[in-house]
Amino acid sequence: MKAELSFAPLAQIENELLAVVAVDTQTEKGPDARPQPVLLTEDETVKAAAAHVLASGEYKAGTNETVLIHAPAGLKAKRLLIVGLGKQAKATLHTLRNAAGTAVRYTKPRGIRELVFALPAPDSLFAAAGARAASEGAFVGDFDPDTYKSDRKDQSVQSFTVAAPAGAGEAAVRAAFAEGMIVGESQNFTRSLVNEPGNVLTPTEFGRRAFAMAEATGLKCDVYSTDKLHELKMGAFWSVAQGSAEPPALIVVRYKPEGVTEGPVLGLVGKGITFDTGGISIKPSDNMEKMKYDMAGGAAMLGAMRAIALLKPRVRVIAIVCATENMPDGKAQKPGDVQTAMSGKTIEIINTDAEGRLVLADGLSYAKQLGATHLIDAATLTGAIGVALGMVNAGVFSNNDEALGQFQAGLETSGEKFWRMPLGEEYADLIKSDIGDIKNTGGRYGGASTAAEFLRVFAEDTPWIHLDIAGTAWIEDARPYIAKGPSGIAVRSILEWVRSYGSQGSSSSSAS
Repeated sequence: MKAELSFAPLAQIENELLAVVAVDTQTEKGPDARPQPVLLTEDETVKAAAAHVLASGEYKAGTNETVLIHAPAGLKAKRLLIVGLGKQAKATLHTLRNAAGTAVRYTKPRGIRELVFALPAPDSLFAAAGARAASEGAFVGDFDPDTYKSDRKDQSVQSFTVAAPAGAGEAAVRAAFAEGMIVGESQNFTRSLVNEPGNVLTPTEFGRRAFAMAEATGLKCDVYSTDKLHELKMGAFWSVAQGSAEPPALIVVRYKPEGVTEGPVLGLVGKGITFDTGGISIKPSDNMEKMKYDMAGGAAMLGAMRAIALLKPRVRVIAIVCATENMPDGKAQKPGDVQTAMSGKTIEIINTDAEGRLVLADGLSYAKQLGATHLIDAATLTGAIGVALGMVNAGVFSNNDEALGQFQAGLETSGEKFWRMPLGEEYADLIKSDIGDIKNTGGRYGGASTAAEFLRVFAEDTPWIHLDIAGTAWIEDARPYIAKGPSGIAVRSILEWVRSYGSQGSSSSSAS
């Protein structure tokens, strides 16, 4: 999709479709209260063209509610689309992002290939940041998962233009717009990986695509396999990989900004199970086809690294993705086996379907060995997180309030929903083993917290954040602003967390 920025008057923009946003300004409550939709634009011609629709009472400016006006009077655009942001008091950059995605998804099936999306005015809340949100939302909205349909029709929006109000601070708006393109495309890069079937995106292919992304963006990437796992004594990672005919891939991507030799080193660790049968503890057949997305955490780390490489924060970052299949081969590990992790900790295997925490255990240890001072991991780790939070919030756990505070502060920009979940000795007691150090599952209750406590053993005292995205990595039903399928969750939030450390990197004339 070609994306552009314009500061021209809205009425003078010649295009197939002009989209503007509206809010409901009604503040009263009660049976007699009626929505009062108002366009967020200063262009009087646009207001006049939409006046009869807004006055009719049929359009309420509800969140992502749309109405189309053909041949709008006085405008050079062929169509005028109004997209609602909901109640004025609740309008945010996140609702604006979704409105841009809604506008794109509205046009796609209608054969409309050109779209202009007008930023709200006058409103300082949506100044430059609005340009970023709109371009992010547009790219996310343009993605569809129908990659392998033989009769696939190209319904992409070919030209998307953000129209910014005059006097909005052109330099800042241009920078924010370009940033939004990078973030949106990086989220879609993650979604494209998650969308691939397991017979295409094997661990080896996962490594190839990581390497190609790194090469294209100037990152350093190494992809290792079985010999490296044995060399590093990654017994937990190998215990999962040993049951598959496909070799594992240990993907290491490094970002080092020029001149930064001091300060934190951030370790990004992702679960990359390219297909999860459950192993010997095999899953039920219903919905098993979706287990191709069990590598969404690893894909999120690669998407974040793509954005990091292009936006260049002043902090060193190492990403590690532990990629393998979990299969019930004759060589697969069995319940009751005891495995030795890279850290030396011994793990009693209770359930071979609790495999993600095993690969992450060695990934976290390796990140620390490579110099990471702060850790964040992402994984479709437990069904329990979906039971606890539904398909709305992802879970976040941490052993460090300061690191978590920086992550949570970034959610205002990312717009993603994470809810802090508990850790504690009571959960840790549930994974104590009689034969080894720990068990790989703590039973039915509190499953998301016991899984996080398992990972905490390997993070040790290093500031650490764990993102359990199992309930939100796959969208079961299409929404007005995003297609059914992979969500790409965590890319934006991980990026903002990394950027929060950017000012802490020290510059030096010499490189280490």
